[in-house]
Amino acid sequence: MRILTAGESHGEYESVIIEGFPKGVKINLGLINSELKRRMSGFGRGKRMAIENDTASIVSGIRAGESLGSPITILVKNKDAKIFSQKNDKLSKLTVPRPSHADLTGALKYGDIDVRNMLERSSARETVARVCAGSICKQFLKTFDVAIASFTVGVGSVCDNTKPKNVSDIIRMTKKSLINCLDKKREKIMVEEIKTAEKNKDTLGGISEIWLENVPFGIGSFMHYDRRLDAKLAGYLMGIPAVKGVEIGLGFDYARQFGSKAHDSIYYSKSAERGFYRKTNNSGGIEGGMSNGEVIVARIAMKPIATLPRPLESVDLKNNKPHSAIVERSDTCAIVACGVIAESMAAIAVVESFLEKFGCDSLEEITDNYKSYLLRARNLS
Repeated sequence: MRILTAGESHGEYESVIIEGFPKGVKINLGLINSELKRRMSGFGRGKRMAIENDTASIVSGIRAGESLGSPITILVKNKDAKIFSQKNDKLSKLTVPRPSHADLTGALKYGDIDVRNMLERSSARETVARVCAGSICKQFLKTFDVAIASFTVGVGSVCDNTKPKNVSDIIRMTKKSLINCLDKKREKIMVEEIKTAEKNKDTLGGISEIWLENVPFGIGSFMHYDRRLDAKLAGYLMGIPAVKGVEIGLGFDYARQFGSKAHDSIYYSKSAERGFYRKTNNSGGIEGGMSNGEVIVARIAMKPIATLPRPLESVDLKNNKPHSAIVERSDTCAIVACGVIAESMAAIAVVESFLEKFGCDSLEEITDNYKSYLLRARNLS
């Protein structure tokens, strides 16, 4: 499966093409739009979310609500469109790059003094297309009872150490949360932290945790480094704008513990669905580059939004003289949206490895292969 996104932040559309998606999967457009709405949510979002009303249009690859096996194309129209492919937009050049954005490096790379041509494509607005693709992948995984959810672990210096039992727990506990947090008391402190940042014309990042439940064992491979599921998952999560760190399972805490305390012992029971199981999940559901049947747990660290209402120092590319960075409309904190996007990227990563394992032509073929694989594994001895 391959996914290609296209579109500029203020172009006419954001779009995605999904090639290699199997035939016969029921696709609900309403679920895609529901995910787009989630992406727009969360306390701390900016004025752009009040302008847009993201709605997906599927223009190929689906017939009567079922995938055809041909490339799926999805379009999302930008209401706040300002640049066009075949006519002049009369927008002035932006020549002062924003620190921590793609502006300056992109300008140097492409030899273009107008950083608008960098910021339009590098904008996180592009993740609209990824969420559409992620929703398609989530709907495929749901046919195999794989569930995905995320929750906010921290905003700025405020952390919540609450641990859910399962994905259903996450969905239930975050249902009415402004910040997708499990603990209502910590949520209030996080909201106040965001309010303080907004008052000070500053921004905040945060930490989000993603859970994938019921992923079958053996997805991914130890044979080649680029097919390791943890490597793919980490790479896709790092591909989200503003994400600067990824952990799987214990992550960096592994380095602080003895092996006798850190690793997950293996047990077997005939009554257990898979036979083999673990009482702990420090590995985050991935061992040797493969899913081990436990819940896959990943965390992402999102840096503070780089576009500041009170701009940092920069340089005007027209004359290389000091100048305050340009100010584009932005968010104060977008950790909720980042979690939703992370769910989508995790779903895409798992589906790619899933199709490598079980085939990719049709849902019927994949289901047959999946069932026979599980049956054989249970009778391993």
